Amino acid sequence: MNTADAKRVLETALICSQQPLQVRELRALFDDGLGLDTIKLMLQELQLDWAQRGVELVCVATGWRFQSRPEMREYLDRLHPEKPPRYTRATLETLAIIAYRQPVTRGDIEDIRGVTVNSLLLKQLEDRGWVEVIGHREAIGRPALFATTKHFLDDLGLESLDQLPLLETPAQQIEVMDALNASELTYQADADSAQALITNNDSESEVSAPVEATGDGNSGDDLFFLTGTQP
Repeated sequence: MNTADAKRVLETALICSQQPLQVRELRALFDDGLGLDTIKLMLQELQLDWAQRGVELVCVATGWRFQSRPEMREYLDRLHPEKPPRYTRATLETLAIIAYRQPVTRGDIEDIRGVTVNSLLLKQLEDRGWVEVIGHREAIGRPALFATTKHFLDDLGLESLDQLPLLETPAQQIEVMDALNASELTYQADADSAQALITNNDSESEVSAPVEATGDGNSGDDLFFLTGTQP
């Protein structure tokens, strides 16, 4: 099989897959006849092939996938005009604390935010697949330690936690919250048509934070808890 045909096989498999695919999985397409480095090189070439299109090939935490570009979101939203569930500011603040300070306990989150954390809020994040318990702290009561999941990174379009933006100023903190508001990534492949590339940056559970928090929300304008410097 020549390189052009191998790239077509990779492209087809990625378009038709409903989940990101890892390089070792893609290698099975060729009965392990191609090395990992060769497949990675072809994936990079495919990225360039799609560079000028509305869909891009990206590497996220759980593998490679096709997804729509952010600038296409305005148009794709018109296909699904119904309003998605909305996440409160309290939920997004808690998620941000876990993402940047992990692993953390519920008590850690409460100390940073200065308010009691509703257990339903943490359950909501767990049910969404963004947060999980990875162990227990050796302390009285052995409180659960929370951390983000690979699914969380996938939804933000990131390959690793190292790609999370640094938070050095209030403006950068606000940018992160805006990203959590708008960058949940989902996609759906249409196996019947190679032309129907089908990743949607908005899923049925798009992140969207109302201006006023509910429940245990913090009314502060700056997310000072992320840098540890209180205004």
